[in-house]
Amino acid sequence: MTIAIDCRMLDSSGVGIYLKECLTWFLISGYDFLLLGNIRLLNSFSLNANVKIIECNIRPFSLKELFFFPSNISRQINKADVYYSPYFNIPCGIFVPIFTTIHDIIFPDMPELTSKTGLAIRMWFYRRAYKKSKKIFTVSNYSKSRVEHHLGNTKPVIVSPGGIQQICIEYGNCPENIRKINTIVFVGNIKKHKGLDCLIQAFQKAMIEGLSYKLIIIGSKENFRSGDNSILHKIDALGSETVSFTGYIPDKQLMEYISQASLLIQPSLYEGFGFPPLEAMVLGTHALISDIPVFKEIYDGFPVTFFRAGDSDDLKNKMIELLLNKTPPSPVLSNALLTKYSFEKTASIILKELK
Repeated sequence: MTIAIDCRMLDSSGVGIYLKECLTWFLISGYDFLLLGNIRLLNSFSLNANVKIIECNIRPFSLKELFFFPSNISRQINKADVYYSPYFNIPCGIFVPIFTTIHDIIFPDMPELTSKTGLAIRMWFYRRAYKKSKKIFTVSNYSKSRVEHHLGNTKPVIVSPGGIQQICIEYGNCPENIRKINTIVFVGNIKKHKGLDCLIQAFQKAMIEGLSYKLIIIGSKENFRSGDNSILHKIDALGSETVSFTGYIPDKQLMEYISQASLLIQPSLYEGFGFPPLEAMVLGTHALISDIPVFKEIYDGFPVTFFRAGDSDDLKNKMIELLLNKTPPSPVLSNALLTKYSFEKTASIILKELK
C-alpha cells in the first residue's frame, strides 16, 4: 500500500508536532509513502527506501490549493492508495480515498475569535473536509463530540490522541537536566482562547501577596493580535524582570525552560488536546491547568492541579498554595500513565483505519 501524506504543515506548532512524531512510526510500518511538502523540512525522511518526496510549497487553504493545484502533483498523489491530511485542508484534483485529522473545531465553539465572514469561511473548509473524507480523525473524545455536533455523525470519527514527543522523553530521562529555579512557564500560541489574560491577572494578584517568581511566556509578542493590546500593556507594566517572552526557541531549549520551572500553568479556555502539561510532568514539573472538559478528560488520573477556567482569583489561590505555602509536588507518573499517550499508538490507530 502507498500512502500519500500532506506534510506542508510540518513546521507549524501542534499540527506539526503531531505529524512529525507520527511520521517516525509510519515509516517503519512497511508501507510506501509519498510525502508532499518542503524538501528541506522532509530531508531527514528521504533516506528511507520506502519514501518518495514531492516538492510542494503551495500554501494550505489558499485559492491555488483549492482551484489550481498542480496537475503533475495530483497525478502522483492519485497513483497512491490513500491520501492523508493531518489538518482539514484538501487540495483539488484528488480522487483516491481521503482521510483527515480535525484537531479541534474551535471557531464555531468560540465565534468571538473571528469575524462573521471569517467564521463562514472556516466552516466552509470544515464542511468540505468532512464531505470529502472517508473517515475523520481527531485527538480527544471532547473534540469528537464537537465535530459531530457541528458537522454531523454520518462519517466515522476516530479518536487518535496526541502523545509525548521523543525529545521530551529523552530529556526527562536525564536527571542532570532537572534543576529547579523560581520560574513559572506558560507555553502555547498567544491567542485569546489560551487564557493568558486570566494568568496575567492572577499573577499580578499573587505578586501583591508576596509571590516572587518570574513568569516566562514561551512565545513571541508579535503573535498578539491588535485586540490583545490590553494584555500587552499589563505585561509591559510588570517589566521584563518579572514577565518575559522567549520568542521562538528550539525544542531542546523548550525542554530546558519547562524542566527548570517550578510550575507550568496552562489556563486555556479551549483546546483539542493540549500537549504542554503532559510534557511538563514527564520533565518533572507540576502542572496547574484549567478545568475545561478536554483537560478533565485527557488528564484524568494524572498528578495535576485544576483551577476554575477563567477565574483569576481561583488561579491566584492555587498558585499561592503551590508556590508559597508548599513546594509543588514533583509529579510521579506510573508506567501506565507514561504509556497512555504515545505517538506509536497514535500512528497505529491511523494506519489501521487507512488500510
